[in-house]
Amino acid sequence: MSLRLVQYMAAGGRRVGRVADADTLVRLDGVHTVHALACRAIAAGDTLAVLVERHIGTTRDDYAAVVAEGRLLPPLDHPDPAHCLVTGTGLSHLGSSDARDAMHRKITEGDEAALSDSMKMFRMGLEGGKPAAGRAGVQPEWFWKGDGSWIVPPGGALAMPDFAEDGGEEPEICGLYTIGDDGRPWRVGWALGNEFSDHIMERGNYLWLAHSKLRPSSFGPELLLGDLPADIQGVSRILRGGTVLWEKPFATGEANMSHAVANLEHHHFKYAAFRRPGDVHVHYLGTATVSFAYNVALRAGDRFEISASPFGRPLVNTLTSRAPLADAGVRSL
Repeated sequence: MSLRLVQYMAAGGRRVGRVADADTLVRLDGVHTVHALACRAIAAGDTLAVLVERHIGTTRDDYAAVVAEGRLLPPLDHPDPAHCLVTGTGLSHLGSSDARDAMHRKITEGDEAALSDSMKMFRMGLEGGKPAAGRAGVQPEWFWKGDGSWIVPPGGALAMPDFAEDGGEEPEICGLYTIGDDGRPWRVGWALGNEFSDHIMERGNYLWLAHSKLRPSSFGPELLLGDLPADIQGVSRILRGGTVLWEKPFATGEANMSHAVANLEHHHFKYAAFRRPGDVHVHYLGTATVSFAYNVALRAGDRFEISASPFGRPLVNTLTSRAPLADAGVRSL
């Protein structure tokens, strides 16, 4: 049985609970954040699984009530949001066979110059994204999404800023990490993620990718400890007014990726600034399935549901819009 943790609010403040079953969370005694638990594990030289068993209590909470009452928290955070860094990688998954076949035909026909930069990078991942153990492969596409203040808890609303052209879902896996006192990155676990982005803006000009990624995102509700399954089959669903508007399966895990997870991790944490002791990192690993590719036009009030069996309950968020900031102009001092 997989070991999964949830952070949530209860009477008296924050709690960490182990998922006992679909309806029950068992509280950990003496632990109020997963970050604190991870720091204890690093200091003690133990695994998180050992620490969970050491702190497991007897108090049980109704999981469904926690969800219904909006008491879920992200499954990993930092007490200072500025010390939680949210990033991601793209073009890391195999995608559709049609796209790969089209790319390969162009290469075979000697028309390599016709490939877009995206397709060239995708091919680089296919050829060099899974190096031999202990070696670094080709670096992936990488982007910045913000700090911890940009994270929306499971069940919360993902808001399009007033200047956005789109607010689209991206069903992904997040790698969740913290940095030890010696600057070593430690993987805390994995979570379902919605790497919310502006696909219309990105389509307008690929150099606007950085702008299109500066959006809130959400992950959770459950933190999966241990190894990431190699083959994860999930479903991304959009509902409008309680009716399914669009639904599509997605595949992730290394069996469905052009990059090894270790390669993605290497190229993120090779930068010294990303090994600052105590920091938390939320790193989106990429996707191959988005509703935008199927010409689905989303609007405020639509509901995103992302599910995959290793992660328990689905990640649910709603789409909303945000009013312009009041008097946000720059002034001279």
